[in-house]
Amino acid sequence: MITQQDSPLFPVACCPYNLTQEAIPWHWHDEMEALLVTDGAADVTIGTRQHRIREGEGAIINSGVLHAAWRAETNENECWLHSIVFHPRLVGGNTDSIFWQNYLFPLTREAAPRYILLDRSAPWHLDGLYAMESAWHSYMHPTEGYEFRIRSALSQLIIQLTSHLSQLPAEPPRKKALRDEARIKLMLQYIHSDYDTDITAKKIAEHASISESECLRCFRCTIGMPPVQYVKWYRIQKAAQLLLSTDWKIAEISACCGFQDTSYFVKTFRELKGKTPGKYRKSS
Repeated sequence: MITQQDSPLFPVACCPYNLTQEAIPWHWHDEMEALLVTDGAADVTIGTRQHRIREGEGAIINSGVLHAAWRAETNENECWLHSIVFHPRLVGGNTDSIFWQNYLFPLTREAAPRYILLDRSAPWHLDGLYAMESAWHSYMHPTEGYEFRIRSALSQLIIQLTSHLSQLPAEPPRKKALRDEARIKLMLQYIHSDYDTDITAKKIAEHASISESECLRCFRCTIGMPPVQYVKWYRIQKAAQLLLSTDWKIAEISACCGFQDTSYFVKTFRELKGKTPGKYRKSS
């Protein structure tokens, strides 16, 4: 389930995810994102690095950074992740304000960390996690003045991050990694917009103006799977969403998600989700 109600006037959105039912596909955005795992454990990949974030832990992901999340292969039956996506201007205002210069600029400049983990290993992590929980609660239970409370909570989060920035390891991304990420973004944009059409590795590579072999290398290094396999995975994620949100027939969903053969769709769905589309719909 995704709940997004942000607007230019109030640029923040809260998105609750049940990772047991759906993964968060690779994506990026101009906003910062605060992730908090409330149940179970999630495997969150940011750039090319994967981290296991457990219940009560979180992460802050900077603007424009590729990331995705899945339920960790643990014994927990449920895995819930809360996402708060907000534009830095909600806290910092204009770029010439003292709030931006003192608190947002250190976090958003080119040399800033691409992400920050809050794994409860330091006392200030707890303050940051509490601020995230406060912002989430105010958003999900709006009463008069809740906008101020959300901005205040996110301001406290930013203060914690900026105040302890010097304690974080400096690890500027390599030029090669940034180049690969830029190429991946172009290819993912094509896949995510045209997943219901006939997609080949050649077409994917063409959208980044690279060879098929270079496309394969980029996907393996960044996404961890070949491009055609990612297309299949993404189609199944979209199909799973439709199974839960519509009463469409299995054949309709199959065709809508780019599968020309329904039996192949059912087989692929079972391989990736562990059950047939029909059983998945009934059990969720």
